[in-house]
Amino acid sequence: MFDTMTITKAFASVCGALLVLLLGGWAAEGLYNVDHGGEPGYAIVIEDDGGAAAEEDVVEVAFADIYATADASAGERLWRQCSACHQLNGADGVGPHLNGVVGRPKHAIDGFNYSDALRGLEGDWTPENLSNFIENPRSYAPGTAMSYAGMRDIEDRANLIAYLENTD
Repeated sequence: MFDTMTITKAFASVCGALLVLLLGGWAAEGLYNVDHGGEPGYAIVIEDDGGAAAEEDVVEVAFADIYATADASAGERLWRQCSACHQLNGADGVGPHLNGVVGRPKHAIDGFNYSDALRGLEGDWTPENLSNFIENPRSYAPGTAMSYAGMRDIEDRANLIAYLENTD
């Protein structure tokens, strides 16, 4: 019934399929997971007179300075990412509605089922708090139900929050 050639072909087929799966996983990992080194910004390397490379610290600008010059119309384009779960018409979706969110107390929407992580937060949604939350929701509120991976660019966050502030 089974000869040596049939068994060899079956074994080779299984090995080939596993190889394709492993290579596909490796390629997907490289495409979708980019390591930023854990540090925001970029290091600047400057050659000095002695020829040795000197590394300069990255100067971070305060969010308030960037927010002061934010462009709400640019934030409207970024809103599309949020609109999959949130609305601006006062109705809750997967997430709570976001009209009037800037300055609103955290977990203040009556009837919305906030996660325990968000219920444990105190204070208001100031522009700085919103920026920190949007940057990385899971690190700002560990255990949050929000599945968004985060918005890394500080100017994008400032523009989005400026747009949300104008949607009262």
